Amino acid sequence: MQDIRYYDIRHVQGQVTHIDIDNTVVESAGTSFFDHAVIRVLGPRGFGIITLDNYRDTSKKQLGELLDAALALAIITEENANLADTPGKILPVPPMKEDPRETGIEEKTAILLDIEKSARINEIVNTRANYIEKIDTVHFENSNGQEYNYETCRSGFSILAVASRSGIVQMGYEREHSIHGLNIRHRQELGRVAAERAVQLLGAESAKGGRMPAILDPELAGVFAHEAVGHASEGDLVQEGNSVLNGRIGEKIGNSILTIVDDPSLPEFGFEPVDAEGSEVIRTEIIRKGVLNSYLHSRETLAAVGNGCAGHARAVAGEPPLVRMSNTYIENGESSLEEMLGECRSGILLKGSRGGQVDPGRGVFQFNAEYGYLIESGELTRMVRDVSLSGEILQTLHSISLCGNDRIMSQGYCGKGGQSVPVSDGAPHVLLNDAVVGGSGND
Repeated sequence: MQDIRYYDIRHVQGQVTHIDIDNTVVESAGTSFFDHAVIRVLGPRGFGIITLDNYRDTSKKQLGELLDAALALAIITEENANLADTPGKILPVPPMKEDPRETGIEEKTAILLDIEKSARINEIVNTRANYIEKIDTVHFENSNGQEYNYETCRSGFSILAVASRSGIVQMGYEREHSIHGLNIRHRQELGRVAAERAVQLLGAESAKGGRMPAILDPELAGVFAHEAVGHASEGDLVQEGNSVLNGRIGEKIGNSILTIVDDPSLPEFGFEPVDAEGSEVIRTEIIRKGVLNSYLHSRETLAAVGNGCAGHARAVAGEPPLVRMSNTYIENGESSLEEMLGECRSGILLKGSRGGQVDPGRGVFQFNAEYGYLIESGELTRMVRDVSLSGEILQTLHSISLCGNDRIMSQGYCGKGGQSVPVSDGAPHVLLNDAVVGGSGND
């Protein structure tokens, strides 16, 4: 055991409940259980990692055997790793308003059916609703004497409505996720919201592309903060040389009104009471008033790269930790949406997100908006569809000229390294002076 520089054990037990409804038919509804542990040993050079199912508290002899097995893997690794010292502190988990476990799956299914049925209005040809609820009971301990126990519960639902008219097909989508307990009660109106938007888009004109002023709504601006800036600030990508932000700490990379934050301690969907390595979680300003201020780190990447803080290591049950975002957002500014419209004069308001691509190494991105509205003489006018935003990350950061005072957080999941973790991202409305907008309309 003398070759072991450090070890930790992260044991996660829990349950996942899924309900899927397709066109009023309940396709599946059930609960599954899991029990996974990951043991990491830092040997003379790097880590050895073993995973176990149905892990239980072990005797000193059994633990020694497991550590020896992980050490044998660590000894043959070719990677070198060191760990930064970090404070260990656990935050209280926010209380739930209603524990989902106290509501039976039959009642949850009936509530979700009501949400799905509310979307079945005229010209809607397909509807799909999904509910997911996940409870994690976590035990963490390490060779430094740290030991934590906590439980988190996350639940959420989505509703998709597809509309069709004369060969044109459009969709509307709504979702909500929460760490505060059961969140599907009294949400039937969201099914109708999704359906009505899908029907509206049938009559919308196709957007025309070009360079123009653009206002991003809080959802799309939040996606930009997460995808284009958050990923590029992750310490492992910086360490690998796969980030456009590498070597730019202290450099002015955006407008002075711009501050972008990742905060695992915020009681939003990406909340963590302590990170997956036992490090304290704190608010981290990635960009402060336009200046690159900090990277996001695990203990290993902080030791290798510096310029930031740990507390950003996350992991799903049974997997080793990776550097991940949590709650990532653009801070509020001072402008109202009306002031932005007046400043924009002629351009486009982009709303919602339908995914896209980002290359943090090359520093380029392309995101699809759900829809938009033309801005003419400072007023919102016609609805448009098939619209996107693309550009270079650094150029876009400098192009932000106004930040609104109406930040909204949106919830979802982020994938990296085969692991999908809950996150929130958000922003106020944001005005870009010179945006590259894509569209399929003809000039």
